[in-house]
Amino acid sequence: MTEDDRIDAVLNEVGPRLRRVRRDRGVTLAELSAATGISVSTLSRLESGQRRPSLELLLPLARAHQVPLDELVGAPAAGDPRVKAKPIVRNGRTMFPLTRQPGGLQAYKVIQEETQGEPDPRVHEGYEWLYVLSGRLRLVLGEHDVVLAAGEAAEFDTRVPHWFGPTPDGPVEFLSLYGPQGERMHVRARPKKSG
Repeated sequence: MTEDDRIDAVLNEVGPRLRRVRRDRGVTLAELSAATGISVSTLSRLESGQRRPSLELLLPLARAHQVPLDELVGAPAAGDPRVKAKPIVRNGRTMFPLTRQPGGLQAYKVIQEETQGEPDPRVHEGYEWLYVLSGRLRLVLGEHDVVLAAGEAAEFDTRVPHWFGPTPDGPVEFLSLYGPQGERMHVRARPKKSG
């Protein structure tokens, strides 16, 4: 079935759906005409499929019936909202991509069971933001060596030598947002109320 065929199939169902909605509400064509400003003959042709529906006709009808436009046109349900990510396993680190498009800001859920040797800080273009979900994450950033606990976050320019991984305590689970062109995260927070 081509895209044009699918569109025609959706449009062919609009007329019967309009008639059903109007009758379910107990409204006559004359009453609907008065409420929408659309002539009775146009409404009749829409319902019988003799007139192709358009937005300028469907919007006043949706308003008059107090229903979303989707209900009149029978828009398909949204697809499955779950992110079905194929994990990437590298150096004892399992990364689940949370973004689907290439380039730009990338998000990962990361699980790392144990550290693979001593920290070996690296540099590359970009900007990274880390948020620890569980466990403890050791971050070596330039001259700093810090440990982040669950609920803590860090952000940094990846041109600064950096390394991160679990502490000897056990595994760590964290979110990583990475912008290869140096995109920074924008965090919006409400200021504390004084008093």
